[in-house]
Formats: sequence, C-alpha cells, structure tokens
Amino acid sequence: MQAAIDFRQLVEAVGDAVVASDASGAITLWNPAAERMFGFTQAEALGQSLDIIIPQRQQQRHWDGYHKTMATGQTRYGNDVLRVPAVHKDGHGLSIAFTVALLFTADKKVSAIVAVIRDETSRFAEERGLKKRLTELEMQLAPAGKAS
Repeated sequence: MQAAIDFRQLVEAVGDAVVASDASGAITLWNPAAERMFGFTQAEALGQSLDIIIPQRQQQRHWDGYHKTMATGQTRYGNDVLRVPAVHKDGHGLSIAFTVALLFTADKKVSAIVAVIRDETSRFAEERGLKKRLTELEMQLAPAGKAS
C-alpha cells in the first residue's frame, strides 16, 4: 500500500534549498531552506528574477543557458551537479551545487525549472585550503627529488 505524499510539506521540510522559476526566470517557489541559504524571505523572493542570487558577472552566462534549456527542454544538470557562485541577500558570496528538474505543460513545453541547491561554501573553502597546502608541500619536496 502506497501512502499519499504531501509534496508541499516535503518541499518545505527538506534541508536543501528548492527554488522554482517560470519561463521568464521569475521565482515561483522558494522553500524555508532557500530562505536560510540566501537570506531572502519567501515574500521577498517570489516573483523576483533569479538575478537576486546570481552574481552580476555570472548573469549573462546563466541566462544564455536558462533560455536554451527553456527552448530545447533539455539540460545536462538533471543528473550532473552544477557548481557555481551565488550571492546572499547581504552581498556575501556563496559556493553552491545543484541539480535541476524540468516541469512540462501538457503540450510538452517547459513550464518551470526547479533547482535543488546545497550550500558548499565551507567545503569549497576547505578544499581550496587543502589544495594550497598540497602545492606548498610539493614545492618543498621538488628540490629534494631533483638532487637524487
């Protein structure tokens, strides 16, 4: 026996941000995790452009891909994770990772794009620090290796 799932409750309860936008890029869904991650309340985010969380230098690239996805109904980020910078309401940068799902109308046109987003800012900073430390250690070892 399969129990009915309350999808609104699911989206509100999940720990990752869930953000949906319509064909024009206006935000139509903004869950509590998105509020925590990006700092905008649901009331502030709904109806706004996704530009509120996209760094200005990334906006053209984002919209090129967004409009292509809307036109073709295809994205490689349904399975592949996309890692990009984002911006918080207060202006500080974030490193996010997300996948997307496309929602379709009855006539098979894309009606919305839904992103499930995870904040990887601390993991990204830790990884960058480890890479820097590894490079430093390799540079210390390089002269010793050449002498032998």
